[in-house]
Amino acid sequence: MAVELCLLLLLFCGSTISEVQPIYKPPPGTLDFGFVPAKTYDTGAYHEPGAIGILFKIVHAFLYLVQPNTFPQDLIRKLAQQQFGNTQGDYQKAIYYEIGFIVSAALGLLFILLLPLVGLCFCMCRCCDNCGGEMHQRQKKNADCQRSCFATFLFVASLIISVGVLCAYAANQHLTNQVRGAKKLVNSNFKDLKIFLNDTPAQIDYLVSQYNTTKDKALSDLNNVGPVLGTRVQEQLGKEVRPALDAALTMAGAIRETKEALENVSVSVEVLQEGTERLHANLTDVKMHLSNTLNDSACNAAQAASTCNIIRNSLGQLTINANFSGLPGVSSQLAKVNDVLKIDLSSLVQKGYAAFNDTPDLVVNQTKNILSAVPYIKSVLESIGSNITTFTRALPVQKILADLMVYLTQSETYVQDYFPIVEQYDFYRWLGCLILCCMLVLILVFYYLGLLCGTCGYDKHASPTTRGCISNTGGNFLMAGVGFSFLFSWVLMIVVVLTFVTGGNVEKLVCEPFEDKNLFKVLDTPYLLNKHWKNYLAGIIFKNPNVNLTFEKVYSDCKENKGIYTSLHLEHLFNINELLNISMYTEDVALKIEHIQINLSKIILLDEIGKENLLNFSSSGIDGIDFSAYLTEINKSVTKVDLLSFANDLEARADQLPKGALENALKGHANNIRMIHNQQVVPLEQAMKYVKARSTLNQSIRLLKRTSSELMVKVKNVISAVNAAQNLINNNASQVIVQETKKYMDTIIGYFEQYTEWVKESISMEVAACKPIANVIDTAVDIFLCSYIADSVNTFWFGLGGSSMFLIPAIIFAVKLSKYYRRMDTEDVYDDTENGNNGYHKEHLYGIHNPVFTSSVEQW
Repeated sequence: MAVELCLLLLLFCGSTISEVQPIYKPPPGTLDFGFVPAKTYDTGAYHEPGAIGILFKIVHAFLYLVQPNTFPQDLIRKLAQQQFGNTQGDYQKAIYYEIGFIVSAALGLLFILLLPLVGLCFCMCRCCDNCGGEMHQRQKKNADCQRSCFATFLFVASLIISVGVLCAYAANQHLTNQVRGAKKLVNSNFKDLKIFLNDTPAQIDYLVSQYNTTKDKALSDLNNVGPVLGTRVQEQLGKEVRPALDAALTMAGAIRETKEALENVSVSVEVLQEGTERLHANLTDVKMHLSNTLNDSACNAAQAASTCNIIRNSLGQLTINANFSGLPGVSSQLAKVNDVLKIDLSSLVQKGYAAFNDTPDLVVNQTKNILSAVPYIKSVLESIGSNITTFTRALPVQKILADLMVYLTQSETYVQDYFPIVEQYDFYRWLGCLILCCMLVLILVFYYLGLLCGTCGYDKHASPTTRGCISNTGGNFLMAGVGFSFLFSWVLMIVVVLTFVTGGNVEKLVCEPFEDKNLFKVLDTPYLLNKHWKNYLAGIIFKNPNVNLTFEKVYSDCKENKGIYTSLHLEHLFNINELLNISMYTEDVALKIEHIQINLSKIILLDEIGKENLLNFSSSGIDGIDFSAYLTEINKSVTKVDLLSFANDLEARADQLPKGALENALKGHANNIRMIHNQQVVPLEQAMKYVKARSTLNQSIRLLKRTSSELMVKVKNVISAVNAAQNLINNNASQVIVQETKKYMDTIIGYFEQYTEWVKESISMEVAACKPIANVIDTAVDIFLCSYIADSVNTFWFGLGGSSMFLIPAIIFAVKLSKYYRRMDTEDVYDDTENGNNGYHKEHLYGIHNPVFTSSVEQW
């Protein structure tokens, strides 16, 4: 009943979509379906053993030494198909695989059989005063060395046995602790399963409800078909139209800048001409007066003639250097540009912009007929949504969930009821294992007490017959430990062999194959669980064993918390594409949209007046201006010579003349030159009026030079771009409109494709995420069986078995050591007389009796 209910739930989950596609990510801002409501599962199917994990790893390494062979998939398959032994070599393969366990178990059986038999023979032998039973010790020179070695070896063996006991006890206690804490993990798994059942209907309802988001978006776009389509057409045409209009608008700005530059050139040249002409007149006057002074008869004297000639020859330097009066004017070019600006080209371009920006309105006015189809399309979309809702409500969701919840509740109640019984039986197991550990502890107590009493009570000066009571007690403790070792060792080894064979094979045949998924590969073997079905899981769910559905794939998908639809490939049961197939309805919509006729010939980007205006600007003559002449004069200094330097030099030469009127006149001229420099040259170089005029002239000339460079070509390119854009609107706009209309139609249909892809993604990754199913499997196998039980049991037999094996050397060393601790009845006596026996003989031959014989303890 439970299996059938689970299958019904799975089928319901699978009814939402037909196939799983790669995750679809819609364009940002297109459709937002939100997040599928989902809760987080609490169970963490992972066990961290803590410090005892080191012991677990050691046991795993030991098992690998015992059994290094790979998992025998073929043998397991034959065993499951009841074909094991049908071919020769099956038993040999099985023995080869189990050879490590077989050899180890055989050694254990030998231990079980031989150790009690050896103990029995040993006891009988000692009763006959043999095998060390005779209470007589022969004294040897290396007796102290032998005693120390035996004591050391026994102590080491006892320590190893103690470590084994601690390992066994820790494993026993770990298993009990895990069993006690397993209830919380079981409850967590049941809680996750309930979340899995309760959240699935809400998730499916959310998927169904999001169809309205798609429908509303499609209807909104259809109601706004004009603005939406118009904007799309405008954006497509704008790729060529806007650059052409921008170029025309830039050229209109260039015309205004050209006018301003020409005006600046004209004004700046006038200002500079005014300053240089006044300076030229003053310098000419100074040069004339200075020449008259040099023509004086005083310059003819022998002392002044050479100086006067030098001064007379330098008079040619007193002139201006930059002559702005000779620059050509720009009045004709300015007049032509002013004529061009009588027509406002910027206004004409702006009209082109405005006309192009009216494209959405033109489309709106010419697509009113499409709105008549909106009611029909709306009814179609409503019918699709109704079909989806009707289909989902027709499924027996509530009944399936109710039945599954009842079964889950019953299972949880069953577990809760029987969990105390499990804990009770675990207590019995814990107690039994504790008793086994106590057996070894009892033996260890005797050994440790024997070593303690024997070592502390031993007196090397005392003879074997005169040893103290403490030493004798230590020897008796050792022999008691030997006796209990013979009594308990075979019992311990029986438990070790049984748990070793069982726990070791569980680890090698279940836990390790489960971890590397080889166990699932065996389960996925065709015709293994059912000789008529290729894939068993597909045969149960789909009644079609040919579907490629494997245990390994289902477990891996659930482990990754994918949806159960993806994990179980439920697309083989339901094809939701038929339910969501709107192609049959979209044909009419496509026809309605594809027959849209839109005429954009009313859009005029730039009329003939604007184009003629651009041509007039290109023929304005600014490219004929002699820019090099202007730049040459701008870069010249104001005068050919520095007037201050000239004045200083003139005054210095005047000082070379004889004192008199000539000297004073030349010095007067020097002062006049200095005054001209300060009053006219310096302002021409530094006054803001002239500096600004020179800067403005420089900038304007360079602007005009750049503007005039290939001006005709630039204007023709602008006109060509405008004509190409206008031709696109007039002749090719229909093609653009058809393309954009198709894109618009694809966008409308794309909303439903987005919805379909989103549903597929949600179904595959979010709806009915089957992580709890993988957690249940991990909890049952990996945690309970392997981590809790198998690891603990294997560690228990590892510690118990190691301790049992070291009982053998402990028995030998304890028997040997007890001779040195126990009080003997007789002893060897050294005789100083030369009697040929090297001084050692039995004292009863000479009648020497043991003075403490009567206090000796009876033999063991």
